[in-house]
Amino acid sequence: MHEIQPFHRWLQYYDPVSDEVTPFHGKEYNYDVYSETIYGYYIDPAWDFMGSETLYLKILFTDYDLRYSIIEFIGEWNDAINNDVMHLKRNVLEPLIENSIDKFILIGESVLNFHGSDDCYYEEWFEEIQDGWIAAVNFREHVLNEWTNYNIDSYVNFGGSLEINNWRTMKPHQFFQKVDSLIQRRISI
Repeated sequence: MHEIQPFHRWLQYYDPVSDEVTPFHGKEYNYDVYSETIYGYYIDPAWDFMGSETLYLKILFTDYDLRYSIIEFIGEWNDAINNDVMHLKRNVLEPLIENSIDKFILIGESVLNFHGSDDCYYEEWFEEIQDGWIAAVNFREHVLNEWTNYNIDSYVNFGGSLEINNWRTMKPHQFFQKVDSLIQRRISI
């Protein structure tokens, strides 16, 4: 797990350390020391702690004018024991929502498992972004199946055309436009 790094090519366009809205503003990274772990496995120091011992993230890009944020995850999404969605909602998403972000792209290629509980925080998140949306890109099939079992598909768009394997070849705005057009198609059907 220590070899899995968050996508870093967009740092030239956006760095959460410089964004006063994020909880990671001013954070200093020590790339010589691997101190954070998930189930005893060290993870790359570039991942950010959001309050969960099993799920870490990296805000890859946020645009306050177009009102979207792209967030990449690593680990196990565990709402049953750690209430990960609560930590995500309270510690990361609420400051973004308070600053007009209402479209979220969640990248889950490195989310290895999901353990559900109830859907209250997903519902709360969905209601707070009224005209926006939440899109999950490239999550593993068994994670998406569990999300469906816990009714998360009522709040988060995923699967089908949202499997975008070439997203790393795009610039942030291109990726957002692609996801936005796919979501708009789903909404208009």
